[in-house]
Amino acid sequence: MKTTNIMIVGVGGQGTLLASRILGSALIGEGYDVKLSEVHGMSQRGGSVVTYVKFGEKVYSPIIGKGEADIILAFELLEAYRALPYLRAGGKILVNAQQINPMPVVTGAAEYPQAIIDKMGAQAEVKAINALALAKIAGNAKAVNVVLIGLLAKSTDIPYEKWVEAIKSTVPEKLLSVNLSAFDMGYNQL
Repeated sequence: MKTTNIMIVGVGGQGTLLASRILGSALIGEGYDVKLSEVHGMSQRGGSVVTYVKFGEKVYSPIIGKGEADIILAFELLEAYRALPYLRAGGKILVNAQQINPMPVVTGAAEYPQAIIDKMGAQAEVKAINALALAKIAGNAKAVNVVLIGLLAKSTDIPYEKWVEAIKSTVPEKLLSVNLSAFDMGYNQL
């Protein structure tokens, strides 16, 4: 069984860590050996957050090097673009089409890059969705992370029910209904 490498990238406060926990739970539930590594930038100040998820029959290290990611799951456009060098040839990018201005853009020291989806599409298969709009429909704008997990789930061999079990075991009961709805919103996008 081949090892699969997934990078989850976003901005602090977007729920990338919860998403990685849901993913890890679903993978373990399917019997995979799973390694996770969370890399925090200035996550509590809106900085970059990266999580490496590797799974297969036997995984020895969680680190994903340049050109090794099979999938990049991106919570924000610029973070997806920054992660592009880590994607292997033939890999896939699943991205929330939301733009969150980093501090240099906010202060006017830089401009947000334009046509990011087109630039990434020239190098990889890209599926961009408006996960924020879907999360709002589900009932909570903060559920963008679970919308994106739904999008990722649809491109795996893991049965739908296993994902639901992973969400139920990871998300607090009071937020379960919204998160299950958000998951379905993402799951039904492909």
